[in-house]
Amino acid sequence: MGGWLKRWILNIASIVLAAYLIKGFDVTILGAIFGSLTLGIINAIIRPVIIFLTIPINILTLGIFTLVINGLMLWMTSTVVKGFDITGFWTAVISALVLSILSFLISFIVKD
Repeated sequence: MGGWLKRWILNIASIVLAAYLIKGFDVTILGAIFGSLTLGIINAIIRPVIIFLTIPINILTLGIFTLVINGLMLWMTSTVVKGFDITGFWTAVISALVLSILSFLISFIVKD
């Protein structure tokens, strides 16, 4: 199995785990699958533009504002994908933190 497929399956599992752990983040299996795809597209297209536009605040916060941007990307995903529901912005930020930690751990498991 390709490294990208393993990573994708583990990211879907991470979304399901984060939804289980965080109150206000509800996801179905199909929601996790399509949410993972949509989040990847949003992160590839919209996130770089927002990161560029917020360079000054990112410098002032020593990069911590990136977590807020990640939460915004997750929240945007929840508005597009049915079955991928996040109740509020701060729930999205906390979910983004959990998903970032899980993604960091996945990078040690899956070598491309």
